[in-house]
Amino acid sequence: MNEPRDTTANTWHAGEREAQRRAGVAEKLAAHGPRVLRPFMTEQHRQFLGQLPFLVIGSVDGQGRPWASLLSGYPGFAASPDPTTLQVSALPSPGDPLAEAMKPGAALGILGIELPTRRRNRVNGRVAHVTADGFSLAVEQSFGNCHQYIHARDYVRWAGDGPAPPIAVEALAKPDEEARAFIAQADTLFLASAAAPGTDRRFSAVDVSHRGGLPGFLKFAGDGAVELPDYRGNFYFNSIGNLITHPYIGLLIVDFGSRDLLQLAGNAEVIWDGKALARHPGAERLIRIRHASGRWLRRGFPLAMAAPELSPQAIAAAAN
Repeated sequence: MNEPRDTTANTWHAGEREAQRRAGVAEKLAAHGPRVLRPFMTEQHRQFLGQLPFLVIGSVDGQGRPWASLLSGYPGFAASPDPTTLQVSALPSPGDPLAEAMKPGAALGILGIELPTRRRNRVNGRVAHVTADGFSLAVEQSFGNCHQYIHARDYVRWAGDGPAPPIAVEALAKPDEEARAFIAQADTLFLASAAAPGTDRRFSAVDVSHRGGLPGFLKFAGDGAVELPDYRGNFYFNSIGNLITHPYIGLLIVDFGSRDLLQLAGNAEVIWDGKALARHPGAERLIRIRHASGRWLRRGFPLAMAAPELSPQAIAAAAN
């Protein structure tokens, strides 16, 4: 099937443009945007999504809080019948904030990431249909991402007989001692964000992305806020731009050893300079997350993974 031609002048939203301006790359990205942000999926991206065993999904709940969730299935559970449609044969488990967003017209962000190869692609759009065993997404935006800060990990096996829901789900009112230790040793997380809703109160730009670093790259400030360093990247500022307009964030933090997931939502502030950056070697900005709450997803990651090959970019950032 031929891919549709992009005849629209794809532009960055106001928050992204403001972040690009502050970083001194606005003029460059104004010209670059229409070449990389497509209103359809390329054939390569469609094939890539179809070979993955899990997807990360960004959504927004009824209180306007972004959440990052994970859906899994045998490769082929995500399929693209045409360049503007993604079909996913999986649904969130009860209680997952994504279940609340699973309604026609709701905005979702989807990250396809292949840990063994460090490839990742993003596709954003709106729920078109929901069935008893999955949903379809009407694609509004698709683009590739570089492999920076992804630790390469090989799939060993499904942890059980195949994709399965978490062993247990436990509410977490705020990060306790166990959660703080879990966060402090993490090397991988997924970040959900959304641009401020329009006059119709609908969120038009929901996004989910990957963040990685050496264990300890996430730190706690004296006031209890979680500090997430923002390293040098592609300068698109999809997440940072969203946070400028809508300062709320969702995190999905992974421990590949225990396979536990920690799903959090909280308030977010972007820090562009100051003493706090000194605690994070290589960081060009910080995201401070406060008033976080969420839930544990025990054994929520569906795959057993081999030991990682650490990202060269993460090693270099930590050495700066």
